[in-house]
Amino acid sequence: MLKSLHSLICVVIIHLLSSGLSYADSHEKFQWFSWRGPEGNGVSHEEYEDWKFNDKPSWTYDLKGRGTPVIADGKMFVFGYRGEGEDVEELLVCLDSKTGKKEWEHSFRDYISDIIYDRYSVGSAAIDPKTKNVYLQTSNGLFVAFTSKGKKLWEYSMMERFGRLTFPNGRTGAPIVEGDLVIMHCITSYWGKQGPARDRFYAFDKMTGNIVWISEPGIAPKDSSFSTPIVETRYGTRVFYAGTGDGNLVCVNALNGKPLWRFHMSYGGVNSSPIVYKDTVICPHGKENIDTTEEGRMIAVKIPETIDFKSDQKVLPKDAELWRNETVSFTSSPIIVGDRVYQVSKVGELVCVDANTGEILWHQKLGNDNLHASPLYCDGKLFVPIFGGKFYIIEPGDKEGKVLHSLEFEGNLIGTPAICEGRLYLHTTKQLYCWNFSYSKIMGKKWPEVDQGTSGEAYEIRTIPTDVLLQPSQNQKLRFEALDEKGHILSEIKKTNFSKFIPATAKVKTEMDAQFKDDTISAAKGAKTSAGAWKGGNGELAGIFRGRVLDQLPFNENFETYNAVINSKIDPGEKFAFPPLPWIGARFKWEVREIDGNKALRKTLDRVLFQRAMTFIGHPELSNYVMQADVMTDGNRRIKSDVGLVNQRYLIVLKGNANQLEVSSNQERLKVSVPYKVKYKTWYTLKSWVDLQSDGTAIIKGKVWPKGDDEPNEWTIEVPHKKGHVKGAPGLFGFSPQSQKPVYVDNISIIPSK
Repeated sequence: MLKSLHSLICVVIIHLLSSGLSYADSHEKFQWFSWRGPEGNGVSHEEYEDWKFNDKPSWTYDLKGRGTPVIADGKMFVFGYRGEGEDVEELLVCLDSKTGKKEWEHSFRDYISDIIYDRYSVGSAAIDPKTKNVYLQTSNGLFVAFTSKGKKLWEYSMMERFGRLTFPNGRTGAPIVEGDLVIMHCITSYWGKQGPARDRFYAFDKMTGNIVWISEPGIAPKDSSFSTPIVETRYGTRVFYAGTGDGNLVCVNALNGKPLWRFHMSYGGVNSSPIVYKDTVICPHGKENIDTTEEGRMIAVKIPETIDFKSDQKVLPKDAELWRNETVSFTSSPIIVGDRVYQVSKVGELVCVDANTGEILWHQKLGNDNLHASPLYCDGKLFVPIFGGKFYIIEPGDKEGKVLHSLEFEGNLIGTPAICEGRLYLHTTKQLYCWNFSYSKIMGKKWPEVDQGTSGEAYEIRTIPTDVLLQPSQNQKLRFEALDEKGHILSEIKKTNFSKFIPATAKVKTEMDAQFKDDTISAAKGAKTSAGAWKGGNGELAGIFRGRVLDQLPFNENFETYNAVINSKIDPGEKFAFPPLPWIGARFKWEVREIDGNKALRKTLDRVLFQRAMTFIGHPELSNYVMQADVMTDGNRRIKSDVGLVNQRYLIVLKGNANQLEVSSNQERLKVSVPYKVKYKTWYTLKSWVDLQSDGTAIIKGKVWPKGDDEPNEWTIEVPHKKGHVKGAPGLFGFSPQSQKPVYVDNISIIPSK
């Protein structure tokens, strides 16, 4: 037995030595933990002797994709999708990085998003270098964490938990792991101070999933953004830079989420991920500039030398822009090699830029256009995917690039390549490819060491989780940390005292119906739907956290207790009351008004961004319930609004213009309707139930009838859905085309199904 084991070890050592790669080297150096590689700038650390490339791939794997695989310890995690029509689902697949053999997979179904066509898996997973756990945000905002063996650690439906908005383009980008945090961003409309739609960054404890901080570094967005942050040590702490959906380039303290500065560059979203060069941040965009009518540019922004961590976010002046050139790139990201920036432009040109001056040194036409796909640099060569399906390996020079190899694929190239242990990986919209490089020796640097900066004096208390969600009879144990002003954790605090707190600027003066004692916040059995902030500390340090309580079932709301005393700026002479504060995004989408002698919910019309409004009013973990409400559309013969209910990740909608009752989840995936004559300014009662079957099928049932009439015995519509959604928050839906005609909701009832 010992002799056999010794022989096996010798064979392994001989194999490693023959490839010029030791086990220690493989373990410490050759990983690809994140979309943009070791330093987040698209540059591989690997180098080879006697490098050769064979056009024929070593293996392929049938999975459609638009992102980049990530690799650690021989395991590859790839984000993709499969199926057609109603059966489309996204997947996180774990493969053996050497052979392409599948080890495990998890699938995710789209729900209540507005993603069109098959714009799925426009993003990548991220790996924690320490634990090798993997993190992913799906296209509609399911944020999940798994071990490398495929065990689920935790998950959030960002839509139902934090009010994430979806967009037809489906872009999600990639999270990043920074120390004990995993950080992602998306546009959300939540509650209270976080009610307005903003591009926000969320940091979770990578092990427990507890929310650690939420950051709002920008202004009102006009677009989504999937710019992945790039992190460095500066100002004595860890900071990251990213583009946002409001057209800003932002700098945020990665340790505590404090926005440090921003530079406004465009009217639309900045989707490219920036790069850092000396004391500048370089980033392109493809939208209209704020200071010219031209579309797009590449800029270098001077990083401020100092930051006052106790002051508000700094807005950089125009002269912080050191240079710009006319390079337009809507979603592709640049790479930096020495003092050269390489970028693929919107029109399919590879551009070489002097990082000091912004001068375009040369450009090379590689295709007709480019979308998303970004270049990679490794061992003196550029690996360049082009949207139309062409792929190039180019040796860059002072005046031009020399094409060493070119390939053409069926389907589009939207993802970015990855290189790990002498292998090249590339995902197309048809399948995943792997090529084994030929070489006599492989070398590389270790994964970069992280300098967290120097700790200072205690400044504040942070509560984890910083945002609490409870139901009656539930409690949440909290953890308290002492931080310095730069976000370094100094110690854990055992004894604190927090009390309810209403900020002076709060539009709705309410408190969370809960109690705080020792290190636990709890909601009593009869606790009401409520939300509020808590402020306190240990006598020397102070901090604030927020929380909500959402009712258990049964639940009823008729709005009669709401006092409409706020003057409407849109309708002079009209008054309204704010809707329930704990309902996600409700304050900017709905108002309580006097309608036909009763109080009812009315959809707002002052924000085109919310012409399609979805508001969750219950807990994301609810399942198997019957939801009912009185609803009314408004309009005229030419245009009418839509109104409906959200039940367990399905929409049951009374469609005014179409004169239909419709069941949908994503309308491209599941949409079934039956005729139903809808009269505007007429009240109806709408009822819904998601009936889960033993085989996993869900039958979505909807019923509608004129308010006041007897309820019909039969359901108006019944729609079967294979692999039905088994849980989901109840909610309300309203669609006012171009924010012209309101919708109304009253007498909401949610009860457990029998």
